[in-house]
Formats: sequence, C-alpha cells, structure tokens
Amino acid sequence: MHGAVMLDERGQVVRPALIWCDVRTNPQCRQLTERIGAEQLIQATCNPALANFTLTKLMWVRENEPDNWKRVRFVMLPKDYVRFRMTGERAIDMADASGTLLLDVAHRRWSKLMLEAAAVDEQLLPRLFESPDVCGTVASEGTAAIGLRKGTPVVAGAGDQAAGAVGMGIVAPGTVSATIGTSGVVFAATDRPALEPAGRLHTFCHAIPGRWHVMGVTQAAGLSLRWFRDQFGAGANDGRDPYERLSDEAAKIPAGCQGLLWTPYLMGERTPHLDPDARGALVGLTATHTRAHVIRAILEGVAFSLRDTFTLFDEMKVKVNRIRLGGGGARSPLWCQIQADVYGHEVEIVEAEEGAAYGAAILAGVGAGAWKSVDEACGAIVRIAKIVKSQPDTVAVMNTSYAAYRRVYPATKRIFTA
Repeated sequence: MHGAVMLDERGQVVRPALIWCDVRTNPQCRQLTERIGAEQLIQATCNPALANFTLTKLMWVRENEPDNWKRVRFVMLPKDYVRFRMTGERAIDMADASGTLLLDVAHRRWSKLMLEAAAVDEQLLPRLFESPDVCGTVASEGTAAIGLRKGTPVVAGAGDQAAGAVGMGIVAPGTVSATIGTSGVVFAATDRPALEPAGRLHTFCHAIPGRWHVMGVTQAAGLSLRWFRDQFGAGANDGRDPYERLSDEAAKIPAGCQGLLWTPYLMGERTPHLDPDARGALVGLTATHTRAHVIRAILEGVAFSLRDTFTLFDEMKVKVNRIRLGGGGARSPLWCQIQADVYGHEVEIVEAEEGAAYGAAILAGVGAGAWKSVDEACGAIVRIAKIVKSQPDTVAVMNTSYAAYRRVYPATKRIFTA
C-alpha cells in the first residue's frame, strides 16, 4: 500500500519505488496542509496528509528529482505494477486508491480538489475499479513471465489490509481485526465513511462495493520484535523458529513486566499521534530487569499501541462485538493472550493463516462468479479455529500498565522535538 511506482512513456520504471514506510516527505505534507487547510483536506479525502501516502512521494520526486519527474507518464502502486506487467492494464482498486491521498473516499472517485492542489495530471493515474471487478486478462507477456494461461481474468484486488480483512471475514460492522505484521493494524468495516475529526484514524473504501473501513496503524509492530531479534539475537539455536524462542523467554515474565514499558515508535507513529518524529522508548528499567523482561515489554507495548485504536473506536461509537487476530502475531499463543488481556476482550483466530492472500483469492472467486458477493463468500469459507479468553486478574494489571504507557509519549515528545 501507498508505494509510488513511476513509469515512463514506454512503461519502464523511472526510479526505485518510494515505499509505504518512507517518511522523507514531511515538507510536502506541510505544504499540502497549508495550501488546502487541515479540515478541508480531511473532508476531501477522509484522511490527513501523511508522509506514508503516495501523493506526497510524487511531490517529493518532482521537487527533488526534476529530471526523473519529467520522464514520468504513469503512476501506480506496487501491486498494480505487477498487474500492469501481467495484463498491460493500468488499474487500481478503490481500497488501495484510498491510501494515495488522491481519492475522494466518500464518493469513490479521484479528487479534483487534490489533483489541482498538488498540480498532478489525472492522466498519470490508473482507472478505478471495485475490488471484485474484473479489470483485465493475462496477456502474452504475463503468460511468459508467470505461466498463467493467456486470457485468465484478473480482478482489481486490494491492498494487504483490506484483502486481509476479507480473508478474516471483517465485512460488516461489529467484527474487528487486529493484525500484527511488520506494521500493526486495527480494522473495522463500516456502512458509511466514518471520519475521525483529527485524522488520527484512516477512513478508506473497503474491498466490498458500497462499504468503507476505518483503521488505526502502528508503524513498527512486528518490526519491533524483529529489531530486537536482529540486534540482540533470538537465544540459543535449537532448530526452532527464532520467534518461538523469543516468545518462550517472554512467557517466564509476569504480566506488566514489573513496570517496564516499551513504546514501538521505531519509525515515527501514525495512530494516534500522527508524528513522524516520534521515537521508541524503553521506560522503567531497573537492575532487576532481564532480557526476557524487555522481550515481553515489546509484546505488551505493541498491544498497547493497538489498543490506542480501540480507544478511538470507542470515542467514535464504532461497534466492537468480536475481535479477530491476524498476521504473524496471531501465530504466537503468548501474543494472542497478551492481546486478549490488553483489549479486555476475547479474541478469535481464523483457520486461514495468510489472511491477505486468502482475501485476494476470495475477491478473485467473487469476480469469477464462484459466489455472488464477498459477504456470501466469507460466510461460506471463513472459519474460526480458536478462541482465546481474557483473564480478569491480568486485565486489571494491563489496564494499569496501559494508563502508564499513555503517559510515555507526552513525556518523551519534548526530548525528540528538541
């Protein structure tokens, strides 16, 4: 999602893509916000100007690499470049287009206001489709590259979050997902564009025609644990997955980590702070804390960060009846239990582990006529494998820790701003 792939008139790549987590574009965000006004910008796109979004990356290239920009004739997102190579079609789905800052999300069309404000020609952009719509067929070049039969229909699909939500059955209000991959996302389906006035949550079109979703994003969720593994190792190599070994270490430590707190702001933060300059912090260290305490503090800190989104959902009256876990974090029994205790709510694990690919397959099935709708498909094939209940005593400990966690960012912000 959000990545900027720029092509010349022959369809050749102009420069390496600027991907979702590249936040060099803060000056362009400020320019857009000042030019349009923060309130009008959110009304136009349902989102604030963030450095992660595609439009700001295009502006950066235009300002910093003018020779490259002169060559740009087409712009697309990474998955849509794969589609282009397969089919020769320039297409994008409503869900992924929502993260470009160029879409009028409420009306599901490119935003004239944003195009004019950023001086971007609409001719650069792909055609818009709903996610289950067939937008092309595999061409000869695609057949030669990947072996699919020429003429095979290709649907618009979706970015990883909307596709993952489909794969987990997050299609109607009340069922919410919390997914921990490199980033972390809490995702709720809505029947209307649900705006958070300050733009602390993203409001995008869903992969289901006529539906939207609201989501909060933690930039460095699973990335926090990967950072620890890469820098400090995963313990003695006994042939098991390194993350299992880290989880086993953390399981020896009581909930609350004896006061140790981790804020996972290794790449700035989106929800709820909208602060690319936010920095991670390990707070409350004492001589009695061990490596295992740090690991568990990371697991809890990521869950606290995701709980910030649930806190905003509560303020916005977004229904949360069921919570389903996804991503790599859902493969860790300890992390699943921590999330149940931090959210104070039982959580569900679905059978299909790879939610995004499963969701993309569901969208393809709907587009090919295997089901009449995404709702029908999810009702038929999304199944719950396990339910993890929260533990009342631990929930009380987590509530206390979460209250302390919420005080860390305001206390450290002044240090990093200076």
